[in-house]
Amino acid sequence: MVSTADASEGRFIKSVAVSPPPSGAKQLCRQYSWACSTKASVSMSYQQEMRIIQRVNRKVNATTRSVTDRSQYRTAERWALPTSRGGDCEDFALLKKRDLIRAGVDPSKLLIATVLDTKRNSHAVLVYRSAAGDLILDNLTNQIKPWSATRYLFLRMQNPSRPSSWVGVYASS
Repeated sequence: MVSTADASEGRFIKSVAVSPPPSGAKQLCRQYSWACSTKASVSMSYQQEMRIIQRVNRKVNATTRSVTDRSQYRTAERWALPTSRGGDCEDFALLKKRDLIRAGVDPSKLLIATVLDTKRNSHAVLVYRSAAGDLILDNLTNQIKPWSATRYLFLRMQNPSRPSSWVGVYASS
């Protein structure tokens, strides 16, 4: 379980500029209106939300196979929910976001971010914006970490105040 103290240093990813969406996310809000929703949901305690977030993160990671867009769609980049064959990193993030919203987590706390991973490959993760700070749900691990502990280079994410647009963050964890 992540404690409040764990996320307190450099708690939130700071946006520095307006940014165009990633190429695969240009139709995201049209295709999945819930992915850009700001409609507040029932209020839960941090502990309740964390239990749900840990459960959904583990379940999606365990039940979804990793498959590239090139293999599945014969295109370099397509953001979609995983198919029966699986999905790539942004597909995992979308599925987690959808399942968390369905479980009652406030959609305004769930933001998709693009990063360069520790090997500096393009990657996407789901950011859970908790009161304690930004925590990362990643298909590469079941461990939910503060963004600053991922060792990723954060490039852009959905705008926290308007998730239909994107912001550049250019922050190193």
